[in-house]
Amino acid sequence: MMNLLDEFIPRFDFSERHSVDISAPASRIMNAVAAWRNQDDPLVRAAICLREMPARLLGHARQRHLDLTDFTVLERRGDAALVYGLIGAFWRTDYGLCDIPTTGAFLIPRQDDVCKLALGFSIQRGPHGTQRLVTETRVFCVTDRARRRFAPYWYLIRPVSGLIRRRMLTAIREQSESPPSHHPRPALP
Repeated sequence: MMNLLDEFIPRFDFSERHSVDISAPASRIMNAVAAWRNQDDPLVRAAICLREMPARLLGHARQRHLDLTDFTVLERRGDAALVYGLIGAFWRTDYGLCDIPTTGAFLIPRQDDVCKLALGFSIQRGPHGTQRLVTETRVFCVTDRARRRFAPYWYLIRPVSGLIRRRMLTAIREQSESPPSHHPRPALP
Protein backbone atom coordinates (compact mmCIF):
# COMPACT_ATOMS: atom_id res chain seq x y z
CA MET A 1 0.00 0.00 0.00
CA MET A 2 2.50 2.65 1.07
CA ASN A 3 5.36 1.00 -0.84
CA LEU A 4 6.16 4.32 -2.50
CA LEU A 5 7.20 5.57 0.96
CA ASP A 6 9.56 2.60 1.18
CA GLU A 7 11.50 4.04 -1.75
CA PHE A 8 12.26 7.18 0.24
CA ILE A 9 12.36 6.05 3.87
CA PRO A 10 12.48 2.25 4.10
CA ARG A 11 13.86 2.35 7.68
CA PHE A 12 12.42 4.85 10.09
CA ASP A 13 12.52 5.74 13.76
CA PHE A 14 9.10 7.34 14.17
CA SER A 15 5.83 7.09 12.25
CA GLU A 16 2.14 7.77 12.39
CA ARG A 17 -0.68 6.71 10.11
CA HIS A 18 -4.26 7.87 9.57
CA SER A 19 -6.97 7.10 7.03
CA VAL A 20 -10.44 8.11 5.90
CA ASP A 21 -12.94 6.59 3.48
CA ILE A 22 -14.13 8.98 0.78
CA SER A 23 -16.97 8.68 -1.74
CA ALA A 24 -15.28 10.38 -4.68
CA PRO A 25 -13.04 9.51 -7.61
CA ALA A 26 -9.34 9.08 -6.84
CA SER A 27 -8.42 12.01 -9.10
CA ARG A 28 -10.56 14.44 -7.07
CA ILE A 29 -9.12 13.11 -3.84
CA MET A 30 -5.49 13.37 -4.91
CA ASN A 31 -6.05 16.87 -6.33
CA ALA A 32 -7.56 17.89 -2.98
CA VAL A 33 -4.50 16.46 -1.20
CA ALA A 34 -2.16 18.48 -3.42
CA ALA A 35 -4.20 21.66 -2.87
CA TRP A 36 -4.53 21.41 0.93
CA ARG A 37 -2.78 24.14 2.94
CA ASN A 38 -2.43 24.79 6.69
CA GLN A 39 -4.00 28.21 6.35
CA ASP A 40 -7.25 26.55 5.23
CA ASP A 41 -7.91 25.36 8.80
CA PRO A 42 -8.01 27.87 11.69
CA LEU A 43 -7.10 25.24 14.32
CA VAL A 44 -4.13 23.99 12.30
CA ARG A 45 -3.03 27.58 11.69
CA ALA A 46 -3.23 28.27 15.44
CA ALA A 47 -1.22 25.12 16.27
CA ILE A 48 1.53 26.12 13.83
CA CYS A 49 1.59 29.68 15.24
CA LEU A 50 1.89 28.28 18.78
CA ARG A 51 4.71 25.93 17.69
CA GLU A 52 6.55 28.85 16.06
CA MET A 53 6.06 31.29 18.96
CA PRO A 54 9.50 30.60 20.53
CA ALA A 55 11.20 31.42 17.21
CA ARG A 56 9.30 34.72 16.99
CA LEU A 57 10.16 35.60 20.60
CA LEU A 58 13.84 34.84 19.96
CA GLY A 59 13.86 36.73 16.66
CA HIS A 60 14.41 33.57 14.59
CA ALA A 61 11.01 33.65 12.92
CA ARG A 62 10.71 32.49 9.35
CA GLN A 63 9.15 34.77 6.74
CA ARG A 64 6.05 32.58 6.62
CA HIS A 65 4.59 29.77 8.70
CA LEU A 66 5.51 26.16 7.94
CA ASP A 67 3.19 24.70 5.32
CA LEU A 68 3.03 21.91 2.78
CA THR A 69 4.71 24.30 0.32
CA ASP A 70 7.91 23.92 2.39
CA PHE A 71 7.99 20.24 1.48
CA THR A 72 9.47 18.90 -1.75
CA VAL A 73 7.23 16.73 -3.89
CA LEU A 74 9.34 13.58 -4.08
CA GLU A 75 7.02 11.65 -6.37
CA ARG A 76 3.44 11.47 -7.52
CA ARG A 77 2.14 8.31 -9.12
CA GLY A 78 -0.99 9.43 -10.89
CA ASP A 79 -3.96 9.36 -8.57
CA ALA A 80 -2.64 6.47 -6.49
CA ALA A 81 0.17 7.95 -4.38
CA LEU A 82 1.95 11.18 -3.50
CA VAL A 83 5.02 11.62 -1.29
CA TYR A 84 6.44 14.85 0.11
CA GLY A 85 9.84 15.19 1.79
CA LEU A 86 11.41 17.50 4.34
CA ILE A 87 14.84 17.46 5.98
CA GLY A 88 15.65 19.38 9.11
CA ALA A 89 16.43 19.60 12.79
CA PHE A 90 12.74 19.85 13.60
CA TRP A 91 13.30 20.32 17.34
CA ARG A 92 14.96 23.68 16.67
CA THR A 93 12.78 26.76 16.95
CA ASP A 94 13.27 27.47 13.22
CA TYR A 95 12.91 23.76 12.26
CA GLY A 96 16.50 23.75 10.96
CA LEU A 97 15.22 23.10 7.44
CA CYS A 98 17.62 22.00 4.71
CA ASP A 99 17.17 22.86 1.06
CA ILE A 100 15.87 19.94 -1.03
CA PRO A 101 15.81 21.17 -4.63
CA THR A 102 15.20 17.70 -6.13
CA THR A 103 14.13 14.19 -5.23
CA GLY A 104 17.76 13.14 -5.66
CA ALA A 105 18.83 15.64 -3.01
CA PHE A 106 16.45 14.00 -0.56
CA LEU A 107 17.89 10.56 -1.27
CA ILE A 108 21.56 11.52 -0.85
CA PRO A 109 22.96 9.96 2.35
CA ARG A 110 23.70 12.51 5.07
CA GLN A 111 25.94 12.42 8.11
CA ASP A 112 24.71 15.56 9.90
CA ASP A 113 22.35 15.74 12.89
CA VAL A 114 19.10 16.05 10.96
CA CYS A 115 15.99 14.00 10.30
CA LYS A 116 14.44 13.03 7.01
CA LEU A 117 10.66 13.19 7.02
CA ALA A 118 8.43 11.70 4.33
CA LEU A 119 4.72 12.47 4.25
CA GLY A 120 2.91 10.00 2.04
CA PHE A 121 -0.62 9.76 0.75
CA SER A 122 -2.05 6.74 -1.01
CA ILE A 123 -5.46 5.74 -2.27
CA GLN A 124 -6.80 2.21 -2.21
CA ARG A 125 -10.21 0.62 -2.46
CA GLY A 126 -12.36 1.20 0.59
CA PRO A 127 -15.61 -0.45 1.65
CA HIS A 128 -18.87 -0.01 -0.25
CA GLY A 129 -17.32 1.57 -3.34
CA THR A 130 -15.39 4.23 -1.46
CA GLN A 131 -11.75 5.15 -1.78
CA ARG A 132 -9.56 4.91 1.33
CA LEU A 133 -7.10 7.79 1.61
CA VAL A 134 -4.19 6.84 3.86
CA THR A 135 -1.55 9.24 5.09
CA GLU A 136 1.62 8.05 6.73
CA THR A 137 4.42 10.15 8.15
CA ARG A 138 7.84 8.56 8.58
CA VAL A 139 10.85 10.12 10.24
CA PHE A 140 14.37 8.76 9.91
CA CYS A 141 16.96 10.28 12.25
CA VAL A 142 20.29 10.32 10.43
CA THR A 143 22.44 10.11 13.59
CA ASP A 144 21.99 8.83 17.13
CA ARG A 145 22.37 12.40 18.36
CA ALA A 146 19.54 13.53 16.06
CA ARG A 147 17.38 10.65 17.37
CA ARG A 148 18.02 11.66 20.98
CA ARG A 149 17.15 15.28 20.18
CA PHE A 150 14.12 14.47 18.05
CA ALA A 151 12.50 11.89 20.38
CA PRO A 152 11.28 14.32 23.09
CA TYR A 153 10.07 16.71 20.39
CA TRP A 154 8.15 13.88 18.67
CA TYR A 155 6.40 12.80 21.84
CA LEU A 156 5.46 16.41 22.58
CA ILE A 157 4.11 17.26 19.13
CA ARG A 158 2.73 13.85 18.10
CA PRO A 159 -0.79 14.40 19.54
CA VAL A 160 -1.03 17.74 17.71
CA SER A 161 0.48 16.22 14.56
CA GLY A 162 -2.17 13.48 14.67
CA LEU A 163 -4.91 16.06 15.14
CA ILE A 164 -3.59 18.02 12.16
CA ARG A 165 -3.54 14.87 9.98
CA ARG A 166 -7.09 13.92 11.00
CA ARG A 167 -8.37 17.44 10.31
CA MET A 168 -6.52 17.43 6.99
CA LEU A 169 -8.18 14.13 6.01
CA THR A 170 -11.61 15.45 7.03
CA ALA A 171 -11.14 18.60 4.94
CA ILE A 172 -9.92 16.57 1.96
CA ARG A 173 -12.95 14.27 2.26
CA GLU A 174 -15.34 17.24 2.43
CA GLN A 175 -13.72 18.93 -0.55
CA SER A 176 -13.61 15.70 -2.58
CA GLU A 177 -17.22 14.75 -1.87
CA SER A 178 -18.71 18.19 -2.47
CA PRO A 179 -20.04 18.86 -5.95
CA PRO A 180 -17.72 20.86 -8.18
CA SER A 181 -18.57 24.52 -8.10
CA HIS A 182 -19.85 25.77 -11.40
CA HIS A 183 -19.82 29.45 -12.00
CA PRO A 184 -22.46 30.29 -14.59
CA ARG A 185 -21.23 32.37 -17.44
CA PRO A 186 -22.85 35.76 -17.79
CA ALA A 187 -25.38 35.92 -20.58
CA LEU A 188 -24.16 37.63 -23.71
CA PRO A 189 -26.11 40.75 -24.76
